[in-house]
Amino acid sequence: MLIKSQPSASPIASPTVLTTLYSFPSLEPVRFAPYPTSHLALPLRRDILHRAVIFEGDRARQGTGSTLHRSEVHGSGRKIRPQKGTGMARLGDKKSPMLRGGGRAFPKKPRNFETDLPRKMYDLAFRTALSWRWRKGELVVVDGKCTFDDVKEGHIAEVFEMNGWGREEGGAGRSLVITEDKHERGRLFFGLNETPASAFGKALERWDVDVKDLLKGPRVIIEKWALDRMLAEHQMDLTNERPNFPWKPSGSAPAKSGLTLLK
Repeated sequence: MLIKSQPSASPIASPTVLTTLYSFPSLEPVRFAPYPTSHLALPLRRDILHRAVIFEGDRARQGTGSTLHRSEVHGSGRKIRPQKGTGMARLGDKKSPMLRGGGRAFPKKPRNFETDLPRKMYDLAFRTALSWRWRKGELVVVDGKCTFDDVKEGHIAEVFEMNGWGREEGGAGRSLVITEDKHERGRLFFGLNETPASAFGKALERWDVDVKDLLKGPRVIIEKWALDRMLAEHQMDLTNERPNFPWKPSGSAPAKSGLTLLK
């Protein structure tokens, strides 16, 4: 007689935590949403966050600096003055690094500063940064779209000061507002990125956010739809599968198909 064994629980299954969803910009509680503890309640790992920030900084370096070596400077190779008998220091041609207009002894040349970091470690760092914000109560999840009725500096300043999103006493930086698509939130991006109100915060699309952005500033205000997609595309260390939608899509937002937030 064959005895069927019960399927074992998934090794990546985890309990959930409740996150409050707010309306924008009044910040009134709307409802609760559950998220796995493996996504939004991870312990702080400073070592992984440090490696992720260094990885992003190295990839952001252009590495285009280029200066001329003395052999690349146009000019004659004739010796400027005799080696001896002048009472002055010996000197070669006019392309010497000691002379104005000469080449560099150790010139800068274009190079690649990128460093390697496993994708699974980077995904873990991304969720760790979000979890760190969530544990400190600095992650504001918006149920719906983030938009302003008025882009005047006074109105935006009033909203940020009323909700405590601006520069608090003793704090530094600007709050970060993350949305899914800026084409439908033109007033938000114009008000926070192209007016004097940018002193209070800045707006970014989901695919423009990195780990360093999540760690800076007093608050992170993010739309629930953007948060779900962000967590879904940064869970390769749990699913061992790459997301099947573009990393940085051009044009409209990616389709909803293929999105499965691990439970």
